[in-house]
Amino acid sequence: MSQETDRTEPEVTRRSAGEAESSRASRGWWNSNADEYQIEHGTFLGDDRFVWGPEGLDEMEAGLLGPLDDLAGLDILEIGAGAAQCSRWLAAQGARPVALDLSHRQLQHALRIGGGVPLVEADAGVLPFRDGSFDLACSAYGAVPFVADPVQVFREVHRVLRPGGRWVFSVTHPVRWAFPDEPGPEGLSVAASYFDRTPYVEQDERGEAVYVEHHRTVGDRVRDVVAGGFRLVDLVEPEWPAWNSQEWGGWSPLRGSLIPGTAIFVCERD
Repeated sequence: MSQETDRTEPEVTRRSAGEAESSRASRGWWNSNADEYQIEHGTFLGDDRFVWGPEGLDEMEAGLLGPLDDLAGLDILEIGAGAAQCSRWLAAQGARPVALDLSHRQLQHALRIGGGVPLVEADAGVLPFRDGSFDLACSAYGAVPFVADPVQVFREVHRVLRPGGRWVFSVTHPVRWAFPDEPGPEGLSVAASYFDRTPYVEQDERGEAVYVEHHRTVGDRVRDVVAGGFRLVDLVEPEWPAWNSQEWGGWSPLRGSLIPGTAIFVCERD
């Protein structure tokens, strides 16, 4: 669900939302909320740290992209890069990352932090790169939860990866959709059907979406990965670590000790 509270207090509903509406809403929401997001979460994310989600799982420890020593010299695409923290970390390992995001304002924060990582403003469903441009692709909560057609995104990622390339992305764990988006005890009781794929939409007074997030079950995500041309090699469900005392939207130590909040899909291109 939405990780921030929009100032206009939009109406919350569950309804269909197509690709064009979802893309337009995501661009507008992240442009409007990028400053607030970076103020609230920038310290936790760091300027050059690769964090997979609110639990704080760090790529330095997880190694989901592959052995750390093997990253040097690789061409890597980060999708939904935000302020490019992950790309900056990859560059520090000797990789050649490109940070892509739909939001102009998020990329302005990447420029503010600096680091010289190439930045590209584009839609994940229409990647502006030649076939076989990258060795790896990654996304930490970027793009995938917000698109109506994830298979199109996966096919685009498949297209721009070289044979054997790895595609790793994290999203809200699908089981979370059955629970209220609350960090306290009220968020521990099932309130909706896990199988209801109706998108979560925040809309303005004219009924136009200002924020859209799409729900897929675990099975849906696996089928989408395969339909996109990938082989699923791992599914990681990070446990909430003892050191992490923060609350982030509906994520919290209380909920994290009982139900998974993040799912990380590790995929490979044949």
